[in-house]
Amino acid sequence: MAQPEKTDIEIDDIAEDAAAEGLAPEAEIEALRAERDELRDRFMRALADAENSRKRADRDRREAENYGGAKFARDILPVYDHLSRALDIVTEEQREAQKAFLEGVELTLRELLNVFSKHGIERISPEPGDPFDPQQHQAMFEAPVPGTKAGEIIQVMTVGFMLHDRLLRPAQVGVSSTPAS
Repeated sequence: MAQPEKTDIEIDDIAEDAAAEGLAPEAEIEALRAERDELRDRFMRALADAENSRKRADRDRREAENYGGAKFARDILPVYDHLSRALDIVTEEQREAQKAFLEGVELTLRELLNVFSKHGIERISPEPGDPFDPQQHQAMFEAPVPGTKAGEIIQVMTVGFMLHDRLLRPAQVGVSSTPAS
């Protein structure tokens, strides 16, 4: 039958009983050593737990700092898309007629990109001919396009964004499905 572990109080009682009964000092010393070893073990475990808790809290704080605004960042990306599209569809005639207005839109877009950069948001801007990367791109369609290789980007619909080292939104692209010749 297994004996239950002795608690600190029981070990103290053993040492006191040994001293009171006049038992050999070796028994008392051995009981004290056992108590010391147990206390040292408990102290080291408590120290390790405290260090692990500190590291976990530090990691959680860093993640909250870096990625806490991810939902807001995702929600503001359409603003970038709309400003970019507005500038992309302007004709030269409109550009001359509305020069000051368009400069304001361009400045607003540039400021938005500066704020993104300040907060760790970077654009993923693939170009036609770049290889498709499923870690950063979302294929919206495939089409056989002469003069391209299978897996090359043939069109970019929307740019993507990274928040530090995490994908915030993949770039939406069209990919060539031209078979190898």
